[in-house]
Amino acid sequence: MRQGLFSPRKLVRKFTPAMRPRATLANAPRPAPLRTPVKTGETLGRIGSLEVRMARNFKEVKKAQRLRYQVFYEEMSAIADAHTLATRRDADPFDAYCDHLLVVDHASLKRNKLGRLKPEIVGTYRILRQEVADRHGGFYTAGEFDIQSLIDANPDKRFMELGRSCVLKPYRNKKTVELLWHGIWAYVLRHNIDVMLGCASIEGTNPDAIAGQLSFLHHNARAPEQWRVRAVEDRYVEMNRLEAGALNARDALRALPPLVKGYLRLGAFIGDGAVVDRQFGTTDVLIIMPVSELNTRYVNYYGADAGRYSS
Repeated sequence: MRQGLFSPRKLVRKFTPAMRPRATLANAPRPAPLRTPVKTGETLGRIGSLEVRMARNFKEVKKAQRLRYQVFYEEMSAIADAHTLATRRDADPFDAYCDHLLVVDHASLKRNKLGRLKPEIVGTYRILRQEVADRHGGFYTAGEFDIQSLIDANPDKRFMELGRSCVLKPYRNKKTVELLWHGIWAYVLRHNIDVMLGCASIEGTNPDAIAGQLSFLHHNARAPEQWRVRAVEDRYVEMNRLEAGALNARDALRALPPLVKGYLRLGAFIGDGAVVDRQFGTTDVLIIMPVSELNTRYVNYYGADAGRYSS
């Protein structure tokens, strides 16, 4: 699937971690009280003044939510409800039991409400492990894709969901991206994760208008049968909209969002079918990344022990 002239691994050259939020689940309750984050205090990696680590307390999780609000609602086109507008935080019930990966800049200090200077949080990723999801009703992604069938078919594997990724605009560069993925890789190793998954978005709600992008993913990156997951039946959108011979693969790849191209570069598979999210004006695809299938260049770059940027 990944061989030949139009292999995503060969064509993709760069990516950014900015990712749209998913729509709020129907009838979802207000955000639950946050559980205590893991307080290891450990640095997962560092480049200059930038450090990647997990959120250590409630205040840092709320800062990450404010960062997400700034990117998703102020910079992008997400539509905030009254509660989100009042708090100016992008929050949902899943935040209460997810782990929150942060990139902080020790050279950019901001005063908190007590007047103390604290390093600014400039990037974040939300992570949900399978054993935690099982205790709280499942993964967020299950609202769009039938991932439970994949989990049930692989009882010996540990799954992890990635989502809510964003970075402040001035920090959308190679250094910040590398630190985020260094942190994810360290987390994967620490928790013996076998499969990463999550949703990614393509701008637009008319599948015919983005037929080239959807068809490119279908023909060049669709998951093999053992990893294939369908969109939920009542939201399923066909991705095979153009025959391979009629597709300009280079143009289609160029049009894909940077985050999707980044996942392809890492060796991700794409699920079967897309889902239109009209609230956010996007069409979502499922990203599936078995650790055993990751691009060896990625693994070698960060190190089998995630030691490249360890401090």
